[in-house]
Amino acid sequence: MLGTGFWASDVHASSLAGHPDAELVGVWGRDLAKAKAVGAQFDVYGTDDLDALLADVDAVSFALPPDVQAPLAERAAAAGKHLLLEKPVALSTAAADRVVAAVDAAGVASLVFFTNRFRTATSTWLEQAARTTLAGGAVTWLGSLAGSPFDASPWRHEHGALWDVGPHALALLVPALGPVSAVQAGAGRGDTVHLVLTHPDDRASTVTVSSTAAPLASGIETWVHGDAGRLVLLPEGRVAVEAHQVAVTELQAAALTGGAHPCDVHFGRDVVAVLAAAQRALGSGRREPVVD
Repeated sequence: MLGTGFWASDVHASSLAGHPDAELVGVWGRDLAKAKAVGAQFDVYGTDDLDALLADVDAVSFALPPDVQAPLAERAAAAGKHLLLEKPVALSTAAADRVVAAVDAAGVASLVFFTNRFRTATSTWLEQAARTTLAGGAVTWLGSLAGSPFDASPWRHEHGALWDVGPHALALLVPALGPVSAVQAGAGRGDTVHLVLTHPDDRASTVTVSSTAAPLASGIETWVHGDAGRLVLLPEGRVAVEAHQVAVTELQAAALTGGAHPCDVHFGRDVVAVLAAAQRALGSGRREPVVD
C-alpha cells in the first residue's frame, strides 16, 4: 500500500489486512516515520523505498493525493504491478493519459476505487437503469471538510469538491447515461460547483457538489429518470472497507483473466477529462467540450 493518511490506514490497509485472499505486505510513505507507524498497526514493514516495496508485491493499492499518485502509478505499472488506484487518477488529462499508457504498455490490470461502484445496491441500480429508456439524471453531494478526517488534506482544499467529490458523481451517471461530451459549469458559495453534463441521444444530467456546505445540509441524492419513472440510488454510510475488499477481489479477477474492468484506468482517465472540461468551463463561462 502507498500512503499513510486516514484513508490509507482506515480503509485501504484495514481492507487488505482483513481480506481472505490478499496479503498486505508493506506500507510506503514519503515520510518514513509515518510509513513505519502505519505498518506497525498492521504488523508489516514501513518504508520510503518504493523500488524495494515493488520488488515484494504483485499489486499496489494507492491512497495518495492524485498529483503524487499519477507518476508513482506509472512506475508501479512499469515494474509489472497491478494497480488499485484512488480517484481521481490525476489532476490533468495529460497526466492520466500517461498512466493509461504505462498500464497498457505493461499489460497489467487496473482498477479505480470509486467507492459506490463496489456496492451491491449500485450494481442493482445500474442494472435497472440499463433496462429503462432514460432521459437524464442528477447527483447532489453536499458535505463539509471542516471537522472531518479529510480536513488536513491540502489537495482537497486546493482543488475543491469538483475534483474530490465530482468523480463519485460521474462514476454513477456515466455508466447509466453514457459518456459526457460537453460540460457547462457555475460556481456557488465556497467550493460548491454546479454542472450540466451532455450525454448521448439528447440525455442530460446535473451535478451539484460541495465540501463547504453547512453540516445540516449535508447529504447525497442520486437518481436517473425515464419512461419507468425515477430510479433513486439510496446512500449508505460506512461501506468503504467492504467496498474496497470487493475492489481487491475484482482486481484479482482482472489480473488472472486479463479482462478489462468497467472501472479500469481508461474509465478513470475519462472521468479526469470531464473534470478538466468542467474546470475550463468554470473559467470561461462557456460550454466546454470533453477532450477525447
